[in-house]
Amino acid sequence: MEILIKPMVLKDIDRIMIIENKCFDIPWSRISFETELVDNQRAIYITATINDEIVGYGGMWEIIDEAHMTNIAVHPDYRRMHIGSAILEKLHHIASDHSINNITLEVRVSNVIAQKLYQKHGYEIAGKRKRYYADNHEDALIMWKEITVES
Repeated sequence: MEILIKPMVLKDIDRIMIIENKCFDIPWSRISFETELVDNQRAIYITATINDEIVGYGGMWEIIDEAHMTNIAVHPDYRRMHIGSAILEKLHHIASDHSINNITLEVRVSNVIAQKLYQKHGYEIAGKRKRYYADNHEDALIMWKEITVES
């Protein structure tokens, strides 16, 4: 099984919306993804594809020499196949190529699986955002990673 990582384009959004709706209680809208791809010059989004089918995606905003991970998701049928790791690694390489020194993200305190993935890739917990998520007011952990050439 080969995972192909490539830049997200507008025609990918139909499949992205399927994954988004399966993965999140409050999914992003189609308009949100369109706006990110068309209007946000700081946005970088990628897809993970197996056999020409998009199975995951991730994105970040480039802010001077730092990046903020906006989202990462893998279709439930394709989890535990290292796709999340492949997406993270590609985002890290892109960040390094863009001279980004650090990357940050928020993750639900209850999402231990995602936290372990991020920690495996060098992210450390740096704080907590109280009542961050609108759906249930769950706290978010703030995680940071220093980007290096070998990330």
